[in-house]
Amino acid sequence: MSTPTPAASTSGVLAAQAAAVSTTTPAPALDAIDLRLLAELQRDASRSNQELAEAVHISPATSLRRVRRLVDAGVIERTVAVLSPDALGHGLTAIVEITLDHQAAEKLAGFEARAVADAGVQQCYRTHGGPDFVLIVQVADMAAYQALAQRLFNADTNVRNVRCFFSVVRAKCGLEIALPAGPTV
Repeated sequence: MSTPTPAASTSGVLAAQAAAVSTTTPAPALDAIDLRLLAELQRDASRSNQELAEAVHISPATSLRRVRRLVDAGVIERTVAVLSPDALGHGLTAIVEITLDHQAAEKLAGFEARAVADAGVQQCYRTHGGPDFVLIVQVADMAAYQALAQRLFNADTNVRNVRCFFSVVRAKCGLEIALPAGPTV
């Protein structure tokens, strides 16, 4: 595998290295430069390493080395494109609460495995103090939701209760994490 040049695409570097990371190492101590890199990558990870380095006011070699370290440490999980559900005909968003009859570890793991394998489920959270799971579902229409509900909820005899909330307006959709203010560099 060839070593990318400092001006190589950040996205390509992240994708290749994310595939190679098999275990997450402890998060490194983050300094102000790391935090600026992370902030810029959260805003737009499609920029080249050269553009990223310029935005953070560091050399391309330093930028590439630090981004690689952040990927290797598991701070950066992956790089994705955020698509418009409406433009692709997937305009129905549902927030679904699931309560199971039995909460044994194998029952929870079984439902979770089925949920995360379904293409209509964008996010799956195990929760405590209420329902057992909260799912974010993105499908084309009500017929597609009904098909998903039949596959995941109705066909599973361990699903006791389903509460579904359909989105009327998507006011915000983001995955950015609020970063701590670091020391100035």
